[in-house]
Order: sequence, then structure tokens, then C-alpha cells
Amino acid sequence: MTSAPAELPRKAGDLRAAGYLPRSIKTEIRDNLLKELRAGRDPWPGIVGFTRTVIPQLERALLAGHDVVLLGERGQGKTRLLRTLVGLLDEWTPVIEGAELPEHPLDPITPASRRRAAELGDDLPVAWLHRDLRYAEKLATPDTSVGDLIGDVDPVKVAEGRSLGDPETIHFGLVPRSHRGIVAINELPDLAERIQVALLNVMEERDIQVRGYTLRLPLDVLLVATANPEDYTNRGRIITPLKDRFGAEVRTHYPLDIEAEVDVIRQEAEFTAEVGEPLLEVLARFVRHLRESNAIDQRSGVSARFAVAAAETIAAAALRRSAITGEEPAVARPVDLEAVPAVLRGKLEFEPGEEGREIELLEYLLRRSVADTARERFAGLDLGPLAHAIACGNSVTTGERVPGRDVLAALPELPVLHDVAARAGVDPDESPGRIAAAVELALEALYLSKRVAKDADNDTTVYGA
Repeated sequence: MTSAPAELPRKAGDLRAAGYLPRSIKTEIRDNLLKELRAGRDPWPGIVGFTRTVIPQLERALLAGHDVVLLGERGQGKTRLLRTLVGLLDEWTPVIEGAELPEHPLDPITPASRRRAAELGDDLPVAWLHRDLRYAEKLATPDTSVGDLIGDVDPVKVAEGRSLGDPETIHFGLVPRSHRGIVAINELPDLAERIQVALLNVMEERDIQVRGYTLRLPLDVLLVATANPEDYTNRGRIITPLKDRFGAEVRTHYPLDIEAEVDVIRQEAEFTAEVGEPLLEVLARFVRHLRESNAIDQRSGVSARFAVAAAETIAAAALRRSAITGEEPAVARPVDLEAVPAVLRGKLEFEPGEEGREIELLEYLLRRSVADTARERFAGLDLGPLAHAIACGNSVTTGERVPGRDVLAALPELPVLHDVAARAGVDPDESPGRIAAAVELALEALYLSKRVAKDADNDTTVYGA
């Protein structure tokens, strides 16, 4: 973040002359959202799969000036979506220089700032606040206090001689310090009910109460929150009066199709090696099968982070093989999928009665995902010549210590291998590792259709007759 442009006004009089009149946070967001929509630009960069469902609802809520709660299972991108709201704020906004709260120079709200404005008039100094500093996020935890969110009496200020009833004895919490900004509370139902009560005045009357003292500070904040449906109804809840004060409740969801799921994985994962599109499709189908499985606790959900972590795991497996064998570039192959169930089992909640069967279930659904992907990729392609080559004694050995060139060397030159590579999106002239990844997918498809045998032992897998 750079410093504010030098040409921006630095005194209240200059600010007024330049037309920087006070504007509420909700009006500011509405104006900027409309500007983006009219210009045909996407106001939600990095948000995948919500274009026709969640986004229109959220945009209507913002245009209506409503506080919003996003309701959805874990890993659906709720927090990511809220953070993009920052892009709908003005890049720079004027504040009173040296003030405790980010008050507009032409509309001070605290007694101290009002005194300064009255004394200095047009000479009141102006500073500029970047939009990134106008978004505050708080994870609701049981130990969150009213003082954290709203404020508390500052004993130091009292010791200096101020009376308890003096508003200037207050040490402000997160919400007042986000004046003219956005306050996001993650997992709102986990906030103790007595703490939720403290937000009622903020949302309705836009003032705050601290230890019985009502401070008439006309706070200007957009309050947004996230909640998990399970917490919403059972373990925790949003109290009815607070729920009533949210103008909009928007339900989020997991990606609705394979393409969107792959886009999320590709966008969020930090790859340490190449992971081709077929393997990303396998992982996308894998998480979808998990979300449909009766053995998985669907109330907890299967986070998109599961697929992201799985993609990063198979990339790491490829990188490890590259370091051991010296093969470059490091390319993930279907054999690397074997690392996924054991590593990521702990990210899932299983239904009671599934104890001891977790790995078996994950391996089964992973095989289904590989089969579905291979069927889609190789539809209409005759893999018979490859199966025949295996039956004639050309067994193929692969594993975490086997480079791609050895996989290819085990097979005779077959035209179908070029077709297999093309269907996997690989040029036949590319590196052996990339071609081997495509060939392994075809071999796994033949095994799953019971046309070749497979023998797996420790870190080695052999496809044979």
C-alpha cells in the first residue's frame, strides 16, 4: 500500500472546496457497486461459482443498504467473499488527522474531535485512510468480550482525573474504531449471547453503550457476518433480536459443477509441481463424491480446502519424486493420488459407525473419481491396443521413485499413446513426465474396468496381465 497522493486536500477547508462531502459507508458501497455494474466490470474478483446464485443476492442486499449474514457450511468461500467488499470502498477517504476514530473532517462525532473542529475550523488537519484499513475482521470466540467489540472504561484516563460519565474515558473497541468502514464477524453464532446483545444498539440505533453509559456516537458501519447452518441451529445461535436486525441472509454453497470446482482448486492451491487438468478433475469429482456420501457428516460439510490441500499434496509427491530421480520438470501422476487418503483423512468428519473404515472409504471414492475422469477423457477412444501390449508381457512399473521416462520405456511405440496424451491435453513432444501422467491414467482406467491387473506393494505399482 502506497502513501496517499500528494495532491489530495490536507485541510478541512480545502476538502470542502474539493467536494469531499460526508457520505455514509452504505451509500459509498452502493455508488461504487453501481459504477462497476454499469461499466461491465466484475466487482468480485477471485470469487468462483457464485455468479448466478449468491452474487446477485449479495448485490441486492448491498444496494438496499442492508447488513448481511452469509450462511453456509465450512469452506464455501464466505470469508473470501466478505473480504472482496473492500474493493467497493473508495481507494482513499479523508479522516481527521490524529483523531482516535476515523472521523470525516466535515462530520466529527467524538467530543474531542468536535472541539478541535470548532477551534480550528477550515484549518483542521486532514489525513487519508486507504480502503484496506477500513475493513476489520473478528473471529467470534467464547472469550470475546464486550470491551473487544464495543469498548470499556480506560482506568488510565479515569486516573488522570476524568469522571466515569465522561465519554473521553472510553477505550473504544473494534466496532467504533471501524467507523466509516466494514466490520466482519466470522462464525457469529459462536459469540456468546450476552455479547451479541451488545451489537443490538450498534445495528439499530447506531450508538454504543459502555458499562451503563450511552454514548451518542452516530457510528457508520456496515456489519457483515458468517455463520454455519449447524452452529446456527444447534451448538450456537444468533439471538432472535440480532438476527432480525440483519437486513439480508444470503445462503452460500459449494461449486455446482466440476468446472467451477477445478477453477477453485487452481485458484487457491499453491503448487510446488505441475498438476495437469485430468488430476484436478479427479480431485474435483472426489470432493463431490464425498459430499454425497452417507458415511460423511454432511452437516459439517466437505470444505473446498480439502480439494486444495489434496492438490498440493500430490504436487508435493511429484516434487519429492523429482528430487529422488532427478527428473525435470516435476509432474504429478495418478500414482501420486495414493498419498491423499492417509494425509487428509483428518480433515473430514465421519458418521458414527464408520470408525476403522475411513481409509477404505476414501480409497473407494478416489477410485470412482479416477474412473469417472478417465471415462470422460477417453470416451470413444479404443484402449484395446494398450491392454493388448500389457497382456503380451509389457508390464509397466510406476511409483514414487519411478521417473516418467521409465514408465514410457516399458511400453512399445503405440499410436494410441499419442491419442491418450492428446485427450489428456498433453502434446506428444512434451516431457516424459507429462506423457507418463496421461498414460498412467489410461492404465488405471484399464485396471478399473478389469482389462489389466494391478499389483501394489509399498511404493511400487505394477500394471500387468
